[in-house]
Amino acid sequence: MNDLCADIGYKSINHIGEELCGDHVDIVEENENSTVIVLADGLGSGVKASILSTLTSKIISTMMAAGLPIEECVSAIAATLPVCSVRGVAYSTFTIIHIKNNDLAEIIQYDNPQVIAFRNFEIYDYPKNELNIGGKKIYKSTIKLQEDDVFIAMSDGCPHAGLGGLYNFGWKREDIAEYMRALVCGGYTAKNLSTMLVDECDRLYGHKPGDDTTACVVKIRKRVPMNILFGPPSNRDDGDRMMSLFFSKEGKHIICGGTTSSIAARFLGKTVKASLTFERSDIPPTAEIEGVDLVTEGVITMNRVIEYAKDYLGENLFYEHWNFKKDGASLISRLLFEEATDINFYVGRAINPAHQNPDLPINFNIKMNLVEQLSTCLRRMGKRIKVSYF
Repeated sequence: MNDLCADIGYKSINHIGEELCGDHVDIVEENENSTVIVLADGLGSGVKASILSTLTSKIISTMMAAGLPIEECVSAIAATLPVCSVRGVAYSTFTIIHIKNNDLAEIIQYDNPQVIAFRNFEIYDYPKNELNIGGKKIYKSTIKLQEDDVFIAMSDGCPHAGLGGLYNFGWKREDIAEYMRALVCGGYTAKNLSTMLVDECDRLYGHKPGDDTTACVVKIRKRVPMNILFGPPSNRDDGDRMMSLFFSKEGKHIICGGTTSSIAARFLGKTVKASLTFERSDIPPTAEIEGVDLVTEGVITMNRVIEYAKDYLGENLFYEHWNFKKDGASLISRLLFEEATDINFYVGRAINPAHQNPDLPINFNIKMNLVEQLSTCLRRMGKRIKVSYF
């Protein structure tokens, strides 16, 4: 087994005036190292398109993750979805990227814009085989994966951007590929690449999208472990065991909380050097311990990280709030969202009396709730999470 993994991110914007998006992305984990990603574009826009694309992506991703062939998936869609009375078409267009054992990518495409691929930071013209399934022309590709391979799947809202405005014939696929090539070289995550592509499409539409627009990016990268220590153990006698396990793990080490950092410093035989500089007035300052990559305050900082994580999974509007700043929440966010692939939480169950004050402005629903929320968000980002309690 190799040490590669797939970083997956996507973003959609709705057709102007529509509450629902006619595109849908579904991601199903077949096993720990294999994933099925489906981007479906429903016929038209609005409610009908949303239903068509959601059903199409759900049916295909579920069936393929169960090991069924593409022929059966297409037949199931044709038999399941209602036929449009005007166009006589029963289902949406779709793109499938099937990551197998983090070693192979199987790409299956029906009537969506062709997937753009990058290898060694250059546009990669991958092989395609044409299939005929139920009278539909479908392209299938099998690609041996390498580190830093990037695949960009799109709905037709992307090449239609600027149609009749900035571009007479829309934003051509070749031009999209060239635009993305510079960004791929920048080392951005899959989520940020998809966000930047869709935001540029939105700009070309004059912020009045004439079609539902979706980009889904898959980036192949090496696994990067990360360890985060949050809170002292409920039993003081477990302190050394907790610290020993935490520091023995490969990867960077993050410590959250004043009491926790004091215990860690004592275990290492070092001192805690508190920063007197407030990077932001609403986030407590960080500290330093020799041998530790990052030391921050606990609950307030973690609450902000969770806010950023929820936004990152959605509209990604707060990207500039955390990607360039040096406060504790921003530093943790960059490490967890962009750098780490495997994250080990070491969580102490000791209760801090200060967190039980009902007059505090933040919901201090003890550490367990914060860790659970953050773990859920990170799993949705495709991270491997392990939580150990003490």
